[in-house]
Amino acid sequence: MLNKSLLGQSPEELKEIVVGLGLPAFTAKQIAGWIYGKHVDSIDKMTNLSLDARRRLSEAYTIGCSAPVKCQRSVDGTAKYLYRTSDGHFVETVYIPDGDRATLCVSSQVGCKMGCAFCMTGRQGFVRSLSAADILNQIYSLPERDTLTNIVFMGQGEPMDNLDNVLRATEGPKRITVSTVGLAKGLIRFLDESRCHLAISLHHPIPSDRAALMPAEKVFGIADIVALLKQYDFCRKSAHRPEGAAQRRLSFEYIVFKGINDTRRHADALIRLLDGLDCRINLIRFHDIPDTPLKGVSDEEMIALRDYLTNHGLFTTVRASRGQDIFAACGLLSTAEQEKNINKIP
Repeated sequence: MLNKSLLGQSPEELKEIVVGLGLPAFTAKQIAGWIYGKHVDSIDKMTNLSLDARRRLSEAYTIGCSAPVKCQRSVDGTAKYLYRTSDGHFVETVYIPDGDRATLCVSSQVGCKMGCAFCMTGRQGFVRSLSAADILNQIYSLPERDTLTNIVFMGQGEPMDNLDNVLRATEGPKRITVSTVGLAKGLIRFLDESRCHLAISLHHPIPSDRAALMPAEKVFGIADIVALLKQYDFCRKSAHRPEGAAQRRLSFEYIVFKGINDTRRHADALIRLLDGLDCRINLIRFHDIPDTPLKGVSDEEMIALRDYLTNHGLFTTVRASRGQDIFAACGLLSTAEQEKNINKIP
């Protein structure tokens, strides 16, 4: 039987663990410092714990950190890491350096249930949700961990479908953005319980057409999502914000497809849909995946759409495409092959 992970345990849970092992309650604070402050990968390295305390811990627990089993590096400096989960499955994590900034795109599930037409992870199908330890391991075992400035939950899986563990994993680090297609129950909890930034995977402003791309629209539609968001101060343009207060940000992700969502009609529908929200739009290039009629647009068309939306009051950016040559760009993450050959990777 595998030992349980200390990584991902809250201070209160660590206290319960040490008391249950017959150790002093203050030991929990020491353990938390070693894991979340000094990032040790072994209980033996917790040198201010007695040898007996370390032995008791080691008999039932591990730290829960494991190095990536594979790394691919793009010509643009992006790195895609393959991690093995605590029970032997696999997830991909993408490290994106950009000058004095570095973003990590982490996964919340092995595979995904959402079935979006433009996403390789959705084609993989759903395997399981990640534990908080599996999520945090992507951060704490990253070779470039100390360079990180931003973390985005935009990798494999739907974060709102694994919200308990996502909330656990996002309690400590700052500058985190969580992306979702919009699951009602999870989104409401996230808005109420988290302080992280929120990104909505929009991709089409017209409900019937969005449903053709994203089956989740049929369960909780984009119009209902927008109506929900308008109930929260940080999402509304008119909301009063105390001066100097830390602010949450709202953004919408919009992959641009040729002839599907890139026309003036679609732009005007976007402007109407998001009227009154304090948000930004991130336009994303579509990266071809097998067996789909979907096509991307030219750089000139992306810029024209960006300018039109910005000129009509929606702050819009074109997200730089990174790591396409190693299948690390948006929509390309998949561990389907590794899952098929689960016992062949050392």
